[in-house]
Amino acid sequence: MNDLNISLKQLRYYLVAAKHNSLRKAARELMISQPSLSAQLFKLEESLDIELFERSRGGVNLTPVGRDLLKQAQQAVNAAETFIDAANFVTKGPNGTFRLGASTTLGPYALPWILPQVHKKYGGVKFFVREEVPDALAQGLYGGRYDLILTTLPLKEDGITVMPLFQEPLYLVMNKGHPLAKNKTIKGDQLAGLEVLTLEEHHLLFRQVEDLCKQFKAEILRDYEGTSLDSIRQMVYMEMGVAFLPALYIRSEILDRDELSVVSIAGEPINRVHALAWRDTSPLRSFYRELGQFFKVEFENQFGDDVAKLKEM
Repeated sequence: MNDLNISLKQLRYYLVAAKHNSLRKAARELMISQPSLSAQLFKLEESLDIELFERSRGGVNLTPVGRDLLKQAQQAVNAAETFIDAANFVTKGPNGTFRLGASTTLGPYALPWILPQVHKKYGGVKFFVREEVPDALAQGLYGGRYDLILTTLPLKEDGITVMPLFQEPLYLVMNKGHPLAKNKTIKGDQLAGLEVLTLEEHHLLFRQVEDLCKQFKAEILRDYEGTSLDSIRQMVYMEMGVAFLPALYIRSEILDRDELSVVSIAGEPINRVHALAWRDTSPLRSFYRELGQFFKVEFENQFGDDVAKLKEM
């Protein structure tokens, strides 16, 4: 077994091929030819003196030992990237492109105002941003696909540091023609029996809205589940139901209040908490904490009353 003949590139190829169970799809993601990928995987197996994949015309499948080694391979890749990040930070300070994952129901309505301020303070820092649902963000952070994530709590992943940033209110949005639309504030018991539109079940916002419907005896409209906040807004506009929507989305997208009303629930502050998170093992964790404090201040500066401060958690 030639221990030192294993490359970081080969381990990355192994992880991507394992994810897809297809050399064709893996090669496409890696932007290399399929023969090159296959050759590198054979070299890795030769060095380890084991078979990681079972190959067939239909694709590739991990062997039992191939499955057993996945976690260690991911840890090795993460450790190597951590080493490189640490070296760059020592020599250059905060510099380079960071991979930032952001919640689909927050990122588009917050980051365009926040990231320019980050660039002003940290001139050498850039972000590559990708939007996903919170569960996928957490998996991507743990797996090394992201350096940082901006996500909604709760976040349940071992080995991840979570820094809560702010609270974002949710408001009830309805068509102006709705009987309750003339009120800026309504009582919770007035929601009983209302049909509430929401996102698909894999969104954290769905789970929160589901809890709210149980609390207020409203009903989730199962005939229609939105794929985005925009699709929910459109359905509300068409008088198909009402919806709980986040404050920063309302601020960004519901500019014309002639057709839609935004209503609060008296005595029932409804919020969700957003956080910045990174791996415990990152050598840049002190910088990430500094960055999180900067995010906190900028969210308050940019959005004022639309967000609420959090006590230190």
